[in-house]
This record gives sequence, C-alpha cells and structure tokens, in this order.
Amino acid sequence: MIKSKRFRALALVASLGILAAACGSDDEGSDATSAPTTAAPEATTAPTEAGGTDTTAAASDTTAAGSDTTAAGGETPSGDLKLGIAYDTGGRGDGTFNDAAARGADQAKAELGYTVDELEATTDEDRKPNLETLTGNGDNPVIAVGFQFSDPLAEIAAANPNTQYAIVDGFVDPAVAPNVLNLGFAEQEGSFLVGAAAALKSETGHIGFIGGQEIDLIKRFEAGYIAGAKAVNPDIEIESQYLGAAGDNAAWGSPDKAKEIALGWYADGADVIYTAAGGSGAGTIEAAVEADKWAIGVDSDQYLTVTDPEQQKHILTSMLKRVDVAVFLTAKAVKDGDVSTIPPAFDLSVDGVGYATSGGFVDDIKDKLEEFKAKIISGDIVVPTKP
Repeated sequence: MIKSKRFRALALVASLGILAAACGSDDEGSDATSAPTTAAPEATTAPTEAGGTDTTAAASDTTAAGSDTTAAGGETPSGDLKLGIAYDTGGRGDGTFNDAAARGADQAKAELGYTVDELEATTDEDRKPNLETLTGNGDNPVIAVGFQFSDPLAEIAAANPNTQYAIVDGFVDPAVAPNVLNLGFAEQEGSFLVGAAAALKSETGHIGFIGGQEIDLIKRFEAGYIAGAKAVNPDIEIESQYLGAAGDNAAWGSPDKAKEIALGWYADGADVIYTAAGGSGAGTIEAAVEADKWAIGVDSDQYLTVTDPEQQKHILTSMLKRVDVAVFLTAKAVKDGDVSTIPPAFDLSVDGVGYATSGGFVDDIKDKLEEFKAKIISGDIVVPTKP
C-alpha cells in the first residue's frame, strides 16, 4: 500500500444505487482543451456529495466482477480496478473543486467497483511524487486535479505508456504523452448562467466577481459572468478583482482577503458577488451573511457543502463545474477499454457545467435561465472566453 501524507485507500463498495444528485436541478457545460474524441458521454447519475469520513481499505485484496481494464498501451491488466486521484491543494473537503473530483471518485467506487487511492499536493513539491506514488501503486487511471500538474504529468505519463492518465484543467501535448486525456470545461458557459441569475436577482444593479489567480482559466469564469449579467441588464455595474497574480498559490486559500473585498463591495451597494477562487470563496460567503446579501458559489453546489444554515440562506446559486462527471466517465471509459467515449468538451450540451437550484432561490427565474441555456447549446449565444 502507499505510505504518504493525506493518502486514503478507499475500500471497494459492492452495493449500487447509493448515490444522490449533489446539485438539485442543474445545467452544465464545458470548454475543451484536448481530449482525443468526439463522442458524447452516456447520461450518468450525479454523484453524492463527498462524505466527511474516509474508510481504510481492508488488508485483503478484492477483485470486482468483470474488472478487466484495457490500459492506454492496449494491455489488459489483471486484479482490482484501482483509481488514483492526485488532488490539488485543499484536497477532499475543500467544498469546491477537489470535492467535485471526490464525488466522481466515490461514484466510480460505488458503481464501477474501483478502489480509490487519494493524495493531496499540500505544496508544489508534492505534485510529481504523488503522481509517481499512484502510478507505482498500479492505479489505472490516474487523474490529476488541477492545471499545475501539467508539467510533472507530462514527464511521468511519457515514462509509463501503459497507464492511462487524465488531467482536469491542465494540458499535456498528445505528441509527448498520448496516454493523457485533457479534461477541459466551458467554465464561461456555466458562469454566463449564474451571471444572468445575479442580474435577475440584483435589486441595486451592482454586482461583483472575485477571481483567484489572474490567469486565462479564471478569466473564462469572469468573461461568462459578465456576459450573462449584461444579457439581462446591459447597464449593470460589475466589480472585478483578483486575489493574486499567475503563480500565486495563496490566491486559492485566502478567505480573509476575499471577505475584505466582498464586504467593501457590499457596503458600496453590490448585492450579489460570484467568487471563483477555490477555498477563498468561503470568505465571500461569510461576508454575504454579515451584509445580508447574496454570494454565488463555484465548482460544487456550495449550498450543500457548507454546514451553517445561515450561510445557506445567502448562497443564491453555484456555478457547477462537473469535475465529478469527468472523473466518473474517465474511470468508466478505462474499465470499458474505450477512452474515445470521453467528450472533447465538457460543456452545457453534455452537462459538464451548469447552475445549482438548491435552496430554491432561483426557482422564480429558472425559466429564463433555461432559455439562455438552450440558446448557448444551439449556438444562438456564443459566450466569450475573455472579459
């Protein structure tokens, strides 16, 4: 077994049908980076919200029925189905990005018979060793969660051609490592919908956006949010600010800084703020409670991930980035021996992004949001990727 910090080997779960949708009614979407296929995925049941307790794998090995898996190199390994998840900083329990991946891993365990090995990169130096450890453990596939895994994954995947890898939000050149699936999302499409929700719910015509690192990835969130809000109210006032420059990893874990910005904007008249900054978004939610205004969550349905009922009352909606769907479909494709089933883009058309309806706060505007969604899917609305 693996011995490394934050490692969890999750026991194989034989029972099926234990999963419940994590996100109320949701719309979803995606922006592709470079998965090597065009086929749309099968419809899947949304995974359960990540639980608070981890289980340790039993000492004896178990083999799932029908668990032969075709590896990237075309070989069929024997033994258990083993899924490796390399989390970004924050790991399981961050309430947003990593938790979305965790739900997909939980679904793969429950429905497909995988055991799951998990490691968190608590520092940048952990990324390569974590990938090496999961690979050495025989996990297949190994899924890296976060763009900062791109460089170490390219090196490790090239050296291990018979293991299937995937990366969420990152990119590995297929010419370097053809055994890597680049799992990309159309964050701008889901952000358009929550931007429209913000404008439809705003009573002051003044809203805000807080981003983590100022990079192209997060700018897609900002661009979609602005476009959606302006589609509702062309004259709406939109504040935007980032918590750090490219490479500043503190931007993902600075809730105090996000709270300070949000409180200032709320005091100046903003009444809805959307934060795409990982764990920093908890600060915006705290500010929304104090100011009695709205916050919009990101990646996971944060109405479901927070534990304080007062915070739930102030989470208007969340932009759902369905990393859970991408993780589950990747695990399924490897088990089935056909990674060509992975879509080239996790967008609204394949439920790759969307918005949450938990709490019922957008029920009165859902028809309008669904109208926007249909227009994006049909191509009548093309959402920008740059603000």
